[in-house]
Amino acid sequence: MRCDRLWRNARLMTLASGDGPLGEIDDGLIAARDGVILYAGPARDAPVLDPKEIIDCQGRWISPGLIDCHTHLVYGGDRADEFQRRLAGATYEEIARAGGGIVSTMRATREAGREALTESALPRLDALIAEGVTTVEIKSGYGLSVQDEIKMLQAARDLAERRQAAIVTTFLGAHALPPEFKGHADAYVALICDEMLPAAAEAGLADAVDGFCETIAFSPEQIRRVFESAKKLGLPVKLHAEQLSNQHGAALAAEFGALSADHLEHLDEDGAAAMARAGTVAVLLPGAFYFTRETKLPPIEALRRHRVPMALATDCNPGSSPLTSPLLAMNMAATLFRLTVPECIAGFTREAARALGLDTIGTLEAGKFCDLAIWDIERPAELVYRMGFNPLHARYWRFS
Repeated sequence: MRCDRLWRNARLMTLASGDGPLGEIDDGLIAARDGVILYAGPARDAPVLDPKEIIDCQGRWISPGLIDCHTHLVYGGDRADEFQRRLAGATYEEIARAGGGIVSTMRATREAGREALTESALPRLDALIAEGVTTVEIKSGYGLSVQDEIKMLQAARDLAERRQAAIVTTFLGAHALPPEFKGHADAYVALICDEMLPAAAEAGLADAVDGFCETIAFSPEQIRRVFESAKKLGLPVKLHAEQLSNQHGAALAAEFGALSADHLEHLDEDGAAAMARAGTVAVLLPGAFYFTRETKLPPIEALRRHRVPMALATDCNPGSSPLTSPLLAMNMAATLFRLTVPECIAGFTREAARALGLDTIGTLEAGKFCDLAIWDIERPAELVYRMGFNPLHARYWRFS
């Protein structure tokens, strides 16, 4: 069998179903052609291969390329001043109600041009890539007008032209209420449904639709209208749900067959059960939990009990999680949420792919894209155990 590249003398974390929690293989081999895996498994079981290039991994571990399935990577300005205010005792909700928070970033984002937004996001994307990330989801939601939401999505797509990484874009017009619509949330939701979302869909800029269901954002009834519009346009949905209170957003997301419900600190048993029935992935965001000094833990045991897949993400954003390290996010998830090592690694690979509705990445299996992260580690637990240390040896995106 002809192949372009062959990685041998490797230890694999395939994350494939039926291979145990991480699919660990001691004497592993990966072969790829045209950016797609032909074989990933024990060397002794490999077919006869005719590679153009052989890479000796010298016993290093290979995992699927990491996937950051929830980020707000494109935005203008920063919110370091709000960080100081929180240190002095102000809450996230108090800052938001005083005109800070998302609306503060909205002003800076509206003032920035498309190229400026792209350029400012590149260092954040580079930080993710440096830790083995090969696919990144990027949300809009800081423009909050037709032209500015489109501008954000365009800037996100521009990043894919600048770096070797897959970019998945999500329309998040229902992120916050812009000042010009103060007291008229229903009118803004109508603008989202009638103009913003159709414009993003027509331009081919949205892979999915998200919303923020919360007391400081949008009600379940308003989110329902957004989801119904997304459904008419054939776009999958996901939701920021149960972060600050239980608005039963996760159950609403599940009703629409959402790809994911994210945050979930205040998720109840019924919500977890609804997610399980719908196949909706729980995306846990320990960076936001840590940065906002939240004390309400997401119901990990309920999610496990109902067998809800758990993904992890950085939630990189300027206000509540200025985090660009998936490795640190894994450590936070283990330390703060008590996730296991396999759950953390699967959360940034197999389950993150599920959260994006992608079946072409996330595991090392024949037919999947050849997105690889090669690590200088002795055991997988090191990826979760260390803080501030990056053991990435090499990263291959479609083996480029």
